[in-house]
Amino acid sequence: MMGQLPRPSRRQWLAGAGGALFLGASLARSPVVRAAEPDLAQLKSLTSGLAPISTAERAARVQRAQALMRENGIGAVLIEPGSSLVYFTGIKWWRSERLTAVILPAEGEAGIVTPFFEAPSIEQMLDIKAEVRVWQEDEDPLKLVAGFLKDRGLARRPVGIEETVRYLAIDGLKRALPDVKLVSANPVVRGCRMRKTPAEIALMQGANDVTMAAYRWVYPRVEKGMSQADLAGLIEAASIRLGGEAPGSLILIGEGTAYPHGSIVPETVGEGRVVLFDCGCSVKGYASDISRTFVYGTPSALQRKVWSEMARGQQVANAAAKIGTPAGKVDDAVRAYYESLGYGPRYTLPGLSHRTGHGIGMDGHEPINLVHGETTPLAEGMCFSNEPGIYLPGQFGMRLEDCFHMTATGPKWFTEPPTSMDAPFG
Repeated sequence: MMGQLPRPSRRQWLAGAGGALFLGASLARSPVVRAAEPDLAQLKSLTSGLAPISTAERAARVQRAQALMRENGIGAVLIEPGSSLVYFTGIKWWRSERLTAVILPAEGEAGIVTPFFEAPSIEQMLDIKAEVRVWQEDEDPLKLVAGFLKDRGLARRPVGIEETVRYLAIDGLKRALPDVKLVSANPVVRGCRMRKTPAEIALMQGANDVTMAAYRWVYPRVEKGMSQADLAGLIEAASIRLGGEAPGSLILIGEGTAYPHGSIVPETVGEGRVVLFDCGCSVKGYASDISRTFVYGTPSALQRKVWSEMARGQQVANAAAKIGTPAGKVDDAVRAYYESLGYGPRYTLPGLSHRTGHGIGMDGHEPINLVHGETTPLAEGMCFSNEPGIYLPGQFGMRLEDCFHMTATGPKWFTEPPTSMDAPFG
């Protein structure tokens, strides 16, 4: 099928790994979803009034990138298809052996290099002013990139490489322009993308609203004997009805909750078993990522204790997230609290075996992370997940995940965390 083919996410990878995760496209005909269709039909879109990113905002992004290039001594930035290409140009494309790429120069209009027969489609999607240069099947597209740089007087200036660009493009550019100096484009691309604008935050809020509404719709419909696939199918079907796009669901049950991304062992809902939802969707290109953990039936004393400790850990992280604070200090605060309870130390189990959170925006996972050693200071507009789970191998795990964005006065939740294990969805 034509369209953007993103890199496999953790959820897609796990789907191929065995059975802990299920994607909605394969579940639309499941008996549980079919039975719920009359109820699903009553759900209404929550996103119809949300505006996509405007042409003016995309132009402002290019201007910001050019300012950062000049500040960092970079002459141009090379970007392949993916979220960064969409971010700057509006072009939703896929990666293949046929190179399509944008060259953002420090001054002037961008350049697009694409196969001749793809140019009409590229031009339809292009949302900024740019020169389109085409190559034929028997030509080297990197020679066009080199030619653009020479024509703009940029061949002797450092060229920034967006961090996901493939080796084939880097190697081809070196062959076409042997004296080129290649550098990381992170100061430019991350410098733009890490700090979200109000328009971006509004779309992220929409995606979070969809996921939470889907959770609240599904929760009272959870029944004994339901499989991970049943629950994923319901959540994803509800997300689509509510206006979400590309929903994905990681559903863990029982012992599988002790492993942050699950196991290959299929599980079903049962009395006293922990159930963990880790789901999200996209709204006009911007993602949500929310986790909730509950017990079907009556929780044990140990389950209640661990849930409460984990919920407190999430609040410790929130309190540590202050403007100007190095991002890694948020993770440090959580680990210090958990170690005071006897967990760890560090990543040792029982305890927290992964970072406290990750950046989020157009991609479900973006730079930077809330992880020990990350020195980037928190700044207004940055968006993160806050998910300091606690995992007891062989037994169960507990995780809440809510995302937040940094404001001038501190963090603001996209979704409010629950305060009680007995009301996991508020």
